Amino acid sequence: MEQEPEIKKEGRLTLVLALATLIAAFGSSFQYGYNVAAINSPAEFMKEFYNETYYDRSSEYLSDFSLTLLWSISVSMFPFGGLIGSLLVGPLVNKLGRKGTLLLNNIFSIVPAILMGCSEVAKSFEMIIVSRLLVGICAGLSSNVVPMYLGELAPKNLRGALGVVPQLFITVGILVAQIFGLRSVLANKEGWPILLAVTGIPAVIQLLLLPFFPESPRYLLVKKKNEQAARKALQRLRGWDEVDAEMEEIRREDEAERAAGFISVLKLFRLKSLRWQVISIIVLMAGQQLSGVNAIYYYADQIYRSSGVKENDVQYVTAGTGAVNVVITMCAVVVVELLGRRSLLLLGFSTCFTACCVLTVALALQDTVSWMPYLSIACVIIYVIGHALGPSPIPALLITEIFLQSSRPPAFMVGGSVHWLSNFAVGLLFPFIQEGLGAYSFILFAGICLLTTIYTFLIIPETKAKTFMEINQIFAKKNKVSEVHPEKEELKDLPPSTLEE
Repeated sequence: MEQEPEIKKEGRLTLVLALATLIAAFGSSFQYGYNVAAINSPAEFMKEFYNETYYDRSSEYLSDFSLTLLWSISVSMFPFGGLIGSLLVGPLVNKLGRKGTLLLNNIFSIVPAILMGCSEVAKSFEMIIVSRLLVGICAGLSSNVVPMYLGELAPKNLRGALGVVPQLFITVGILVAQIFGLRSVLANKEGWPILLAVTGIPAVIQLLLLPFFPESPRYLLVKKKNEQAARKALQRLRGWDEVDAEMEEIRREDEAERAAGFISVLKLFRLKSLRWQVISIIVLMAGQQLSGVNAIYYYADQIYRSSGVKENDVQYVTAGTGAVNVVITMCAVVVVELLGRRSLLLLGFSTCFTACCVLTVALALQDTVSWMPYLSIACVIIYVIGHALGPSPIPALLITEIFLQSSRPPAFMVGGSVHWLSNFAVGLLFPFIQEGLGAYSFILFAGICLLTTIYTFLIIPETKAKTFMEINQIFAKKNKVSEVHPEKEELKDLPPSTLEE
């Protein structure tokens, strides 16, 4: 009888774990993807609304510069809100828990959904700008808290697959926004407020259903010191009563937590035992955003048009690209536990590097060689496939895996801040880079993809099927603190503060 729990300890996808994953990812990650793409399709109708509203108030139309500025603010409020949301992650997940933070986060979706839905009736474009900031905060929180929550719920053999699910729902959100954003659906004069307001529906569903699912057992044991609640949560998630081995693993983290005390963002940067982990998340998160993924999407419509795709059909080709993104991310969910995280990162970034190089050549020769535009389309699709395999889903999963409980919230704050700052920088600077360098702007992105590939090859270890403590020991050797007992690895560098005295 005793052996059965041992066999089961490998971990399986129970109904409770599967539903908690789906509700957390649909209620939060889906909205992030949806709000990234929802504002693109109705842009012309919304600008018209901005202009008419201004005319009703002042009897004159906005100048081209003022209209462009207002629209840029509306778009860029989203990544700015994302940065604010990332900075709130640490305090909120420690105070309210992972599940509690996700529930609170729905306020930042439901309120702006109502505001955006009513903005046309209220004749207020300010409501849209404020709403974009709020949904940005929602995305900033969810893009960090959902991977953390799912990473802590999952058994080690499913952690990779479940860790990629948030990215899958981000791509599904983008695709749904592209479908709803077709001219014949909601991207028209009457439908655009509804298109923007749809983001509130997943939030309401999550608010109603998530309370019935467990909080992170690690949070309950390490932060709340509630062993009984942690054991009960684990038993519900695993589907069996024998969870002693996993409780013991969490206790080992708890010892590290107790000795390390509170780890702030500043302390995170000071700790020698976390040096390579912090550098790695900064490189991977910056590489993810600065590798040109947003630029590819900005450029895609222009590439499709120059390839002879009719103006009205571009929207369908864009939705097709979104569908490819979803399918490849689904593949990543399946293969992440087979090939491992490191392999997917190397494969993904090197594919993006190759696609950027070939795309540069194809765009430069577009007017001289008749079949070049088709090569450009192929490059866009290959790039999207490469990015969806590794650079998109893996970095957030790795933050959960390479940090222990005590340092995970500040690590997500750092990773999230780098993510949103890079996103904001690309959105702000890419139009100018494109104007200055034209087709050659993708050489910059190719360079970043290459550098990130080299860094991953030299530094990032494989974390597949390893416990958090085993991963911590791998980095302990890299950080040259291997002589420290595993349960004290996160506090190796704390004595210097006393040494200085």
